[in-house]
Amino acid sequence: GVDRGEGPEAEAYLSELAELTRTAGGVPVKKVLVFRPHLDPRYLVGLGKLEELKSLAYHENASTLIFGLELTPTQAREIEKATGLKVLDRTQLILDIFALHAKTPEAQTQVELAQLRYLLPRLVGKGKELSRLGGGIGTRGPGETKLEVDRRRLQERIAHLSHKLQEYTRRREEARRQRKRRGVPLIAVVGYTNAGKTTLLQALARGGEPGEDKFFATLRPLTRRGFLPGVGEVLFTDTVGFIRQMPKELLTAFRATLEEVREADLLIHVLDASEEGAMGRYRVVEELLAELGVEALRVLALSKVDRAAPYDLFYLREKLGGVPVSALKGTGVSELREALAEALLKVGVRPQPWAQAPQYT
Repeated sequence: GVDRGEGPEAEAYLSELAELTRTAGGVPVKKVLVFRPHLDPRYLVGLGKLEELKSLAYHENASTLIFGLELTPTQAREIEKATGLKVLDRTQLILDIFALHAKTPEAQTQVELAQLRYLLPRLVGKGKELSRLGGGIGTRGPGETKLEVDRRRLQERIAHLSHKLQEYTRRREEARRQRKRRGVPLIAVVGYTNAGKTTLLQALARGGEPGEDKFFATLRPLTRRGFLPGVGEVLFTDTVGFIRQMPKELLTAFRATLEEVREADLLIHVLDASEEGAMGRYRVVEELLAELGVEALRVLALSKVDRAAPYDLFYLREKLGGVPVSALKGTGVSELREALAEALLKVGVRPQPWAQAPQYT
């Protein structure tokens, strides 16, 4: 990790990088935080620090260096050359996790598109370098020709995948139109990755797939029917988790999926109350929602309260409000249902006649 003066935030960022590595199937053997206000354009953390990291990797029997910042093609190449180790950056790691969890054709298309968009400029970078080498076998002549072919193939594949995604988007729009015609309110469950969204959705909708204690376990939006007192039938939709500095390639590729959030009548923002740095995670999600142009009313659910420290929970409730919930233990779920019903009525959703309890006087 690199600390450019962020302090505790950089520490949290590094811990998250280790968690991402575990989710991708790696084993983090050593975490190193480098204080560097100005990045080295060639070696990111400087050649001296790279020598240190190389020695550390040798003693720990590690084969891969993972950086918490996105590396330029030149940096990745130079670091690999200087250390002799496999080099990955955070974006590659996240793309790898998405590929691991992409089960449906739509999710697989979205992930492949994001990966190719990440790869294309890196291929272009190599091309510029080849053209500067001057003649010689395998440089300007054959090298550039092969590069042009690779680049053209990539661009053709990107165009093909983009077209496929447009088809999926059209189908989603049609499904949304049908839902609106039926007049069933849509509640989207949003939050930081691994905040407990899928488990909470399962508790609210009484069914669906069980959640997993992993980053980005949900890539496709799962929509489940549910019932709210005084409102009637509703639809709950799960969404892909957000993360600090979400790679732009992924935001672009998953924009169609995230449209579900923009179309929702109400959002449940799930915040893991047991995690350190909950306030920072809350801000990340709210900033990303603002970037996506989401204006729907939010109900905050403070999840995993059975694992949260009492003071942390008290602090979050004082600062943000919210309904404390433990989806696994079932505590707070009925209070959350009531808060959701109240919020839907507030935004003008008309309750279904059969769902209104009779009034006795």
